[in-house]
Amino acid sequence: MPARRSPPPWSVEDIGAAFVVKYSSGQKLAYVYYEEMPGRRSAAKLLSQDEARRAKHSLIPLLKLKPTSAQNEVR
Repeated sequence: MPARRSPPPWSVEDIGAAFVVKYSSGQKLAYVYYEEMPGRRSAAKLLSQDEARRAKHSLIPLLKLKPTSAQNEVR
């Protein structure tokens, strides 16, 4: 019998003008903004929705990394 996989500890939500990547605890990790109108997109230097979708998928390997003790220190 294959091993059961648990769902990832993060989720991605499309809020209309951005993708929000957040942990299961609700902490928001990243906002990836996009604009579908080319004129507005270039003026604001935003990504298209497809580019933003690819960018959020690029974040997944980073989320799999375990933080080091130095990253856990409060400054």
